[in-house]
Amino acid sequence: MFDTLPNLHTFMGWSWAQIEPYYRDLLARDLNDSNAVEWLSDLARLSQLLEETHSRLEVETTLDTEDQARVDRFLAYNETVITPARALDNELRKKILASGINPPGYAVQLRNMREEADLFREANLPLLLEEDRLTSEHDRISGAQTVVWEGEEKTVPAMKIVQQNPNRAVREQAWRLVNDRILADKDALNAVWIDLLKLRHQMAINAGLPDYRAYMWRKMRRFDYTPQDCEAFHAAIERTFVPAAARIDEKRRQRLGVDTLRPWDQDVDTRQLPPLKPFAPDDTARLVTRSAAIFHKVDPALGAHFETMVRDELLDLDNRKGKAPGGYCTDYAYSQRPFIFMNAIGIHDDVQTMLHEGGHAFHSFETFRLPAYQRGTVPDYDVSAIPIEMAEVASMSMELLAAPYLAASEGGFYSDAEAARARIEHLEGIIAFMPYMAVVDAFQHWAYTHVDQALDPANCDAQWAELFRRFIPSLDFTGLESALADGWHRKLHIYQYPFYYVEYGLAQVGALQVWNNALTDQAGAVAAYRRALALGGTRPLPELFQAAGARFTWDADTLQMEVDLIERTLAQLESQL
Repeated sequence: MFDTLPNLHTFMGWSWAQIEPYYRDLLARDLNDSNAVEWLSDLARLSQLLEETHSRLEVETTLDTEDQARVDRFLAYNETVITPARALDNELRKKILASGINPPGYAVQLRNMREEADLFREANLPLLLEEDRLTSEHDRISGAQTVVWEGEEKTVPAMKIVQQNPNRAVREQAWRLVNDRILADKDALNAVWIDLLKLRHQMAINAGLPDYRAYMWRKMRRFDYTPQDCEAFHAAIERTFVPAAARIDEKRRQRLGVDTLRPWDQDVDTRQLPPLKPFAPDDTARLVTRSAAIFHKVDPALGAHFETMVRDELLDLDNRKGKAPGGYCTDYAYSQRPFIFMNAIGIHDDVQTMLHEGGHAFHSFETFRLPAYQRGTVPDYDVSAIPIEMAEVASMSMELLAAPYLAASEGGFYSDAEAARARIEHLEGIIAFMPYMAVVDAFQHWAYTHVDQALDPANCDAQWAELFRRFIPSLDFTGLESALADGWHRKLHIYQYPFYYVEYGLAQVGALQVWNNALTDQAGAVAAYRRALALGGTRPLPELFQAAGARFTWDADTLQMEVDLIERTLAQLESQL
């Protein structure tokens, strides 16, 4: 029967009435050790068609948030196809678990299925639909945010480049303009937040759990660490990365010759040099060609993967009005291709984003080599089959593995001196990021375990401000207290990807270990990196880290060694300037 499944283009137009018989066929068939791989492979093909259709429709909504027809198509597909599919997905999970099968490379899948089956509640299906609607509304609000700068309408992301202007008055004017524009949407964003918080708490209650944190811990398959481990991670960051960030901030303050660091002083070059310009804002073609050269330098096979993406038009890079904020890489499971989305405006951060998302894309390509049934069988539209922590090791390691090739002499974007500046910017950014990650993660722990308090946005403002001052004490918000407290409204993950943030911190610890290995053996580190990516989600998380040459750990001693490594490298790079 599965030979009659159509190609993707046709499948994307199918109704649930056309898809359901394939589910019924799988449910009616015997499943045992002798036919397990065939049965699971049939299921994988159906799952991949569903997942890719869902992904492509969702991507379309982010490319143009002002096109309501795209949003309507995505929401309609979720309601008419994905919702009934979710119910039968759970029946398939139960059938697989009851069969007792355990084909090669499937143990982790079975573990994940047990968790999913235990967590599934039919009452949550309409809530998942409403969550999609609310996150689309958040995209719409954010995508519409523009300001007029020097007589020209600019998106909020496009204003980042002004924050690198050596003129402090210009930076301040731009920062205040953007801040006022974002604050203008505060009531609308608060309304979305309240609805999301209520909805997510109800999901947890429906599943018999005390709060949404407990629900998401199981939903995200966090078998290898606990909420208490996250709190210990925050404390370790406070002991190690927070003082390191303060040292960088003090050096920045002295070099800029200012009394205190203000929010508009974070991105400017402290030597009063003009911003790095790896490509013109309207020349993303250069971003593509130079990135391709860098990836080829890291590893020819990875470079070939990227060339495939270019050839197949799997990149949407330019910033424009109406485009959703941020950047991401998603999989098209049936086509076995990744897709990269970003908002490039011609700054070095765009290069880092491309390297980061490229790492995700390479993870996908390497995983596609696995048999279909090992990549994923029962569809999951919310959580990747690959542990997110390891997925972020793939992306963050690529940023560091690619660093030696940023100079034009290696095929990259910059002169040797500019390449050193770019690496300084990146490494200082890692140190600054870890405290910020702790703020975002700790805020979510508080919000979802103190729902009654978090339903009042004023309490959220106060909690965010308290956490920010704890982890990022060097930044002076005197007279800007409302802007400080409003910071949580600007974090996409808080709205759209709840509890997806600590992964970045844990992965950064792993990626820095991969980088440390590369400093003595670049080729060996890249080979281990690729071997780890090729495992997909077939091993437990600590084993995936180990395959990449890293330990899955977050203790203060490890973090301090990494801080020392970054600071030594920064001193070396500074000496080149």
